[in-house]
Amino acid sequence: MKFLQLPSSVLMVRPSKFGFNAQTASTNTFQKEPAASAAVIQEKARDEFNRMVDTLIDQGVDVMVVDDTEVPEKPDAIFPNNWISFHENGIVVLYPMMVENRRAERSNPVIDQVRRQFEVSEIIDLTGYELKNQFLEGTGSVVFDYQNRIAYASRSPRTHQAVLLELCNRLNFRPLFFDAVDEAGLPIYHTNVLMCVGSKFAVICLDAIKKDVDQEKLLKSFGETGHRVVAISYEQLRCFAGNMIEVQTRSGEPVVLLSQSAFNSLLPGQVNAISKYADMIPLSIPTIEQYGGGSVRCMVAGIFNKRVPHNQVS
Repeated sequence: MKFLQLPSSVLMVRPSKFGFNAQTASTNTFQKEPAASAAVIQEKARDEFNRMVDTLIDQGVDVMVVDDTEVPEKPDAIFPNNWISFHENGIVVLYPMMVENRRAERSNPVIDQVRRQFEVSEIIDLTGYELKNQFLEGTGSVVFDYQNRIAYASRSPRTHQAVLLELCNRLNFRPLFFDAVDEAGLPIYHTNVLMCVGSKFAVICLDAIKKDVDQEKLLKSFGETGHRVVAISYEQLRCFAGNMIEVQTRSGEPVVLLSQSAFNSLLPGQVNAISKYADMIPLSIPTIEQYGGGSVRCMVAGIFNKRVPHNQVS
């Protein structure tokens, strides 16, 4: 079976109580302490979210929007890719989350809405690993090369090897583990902050991968799969240049979604290298990046499942 690399739809969750999450700050050095009131931050984040949705729809991307519930408060609900992933054969995966207030994001109403619009053949529930303090935060922890069945994962407190091994066994992927650290030598909290794998290109911060054996392993893998490697710096990583995703529009055209800050950090040669394969769509989300510590890739969960036929939608 030939698998697609680019999702044909994306799930996004409109925030109800977006804000700085103190529970995640110890492992996410991208988060910034609030410089405005909670109400102002939520209003700005919601505006940025709505503009992003409008832009994606205008660009032909199929977007499924679910509104977050007010209770319980979920400051990171805007980042659904960490708790759920969708797969072409109809499988949905639910993931173990490190901090308690993020576990409430795994809500039945969201899953029920997905079921009404997309075919779901099986749900793989890995959340029991939370009892062992072992975590794997979705496509934040794992960057999938769906075409070649490779699961790239950078070890961190949020990315546990045992959970990924079970996931790969269930989905028939080959795990590729490596270590990546920030300038202070701390593990980078999510793999999708430092790398992105598209259909024909891969963006990665090689500076963050200190072990020669890990660099060689990654570059060998990209060489074997025919991906053009676009290397970014620590400074670009801090601007979320690694946190992008390639999707396809309703007409089947490939596009790359990334933040405006990420796009602005790229050099002309890097832009040209990526644009050779897909048009780039920069999206302005400064409030979400500053206080949430995540960017565009974190805000979208790619949906590979087939749509339910229109006459069967309830």
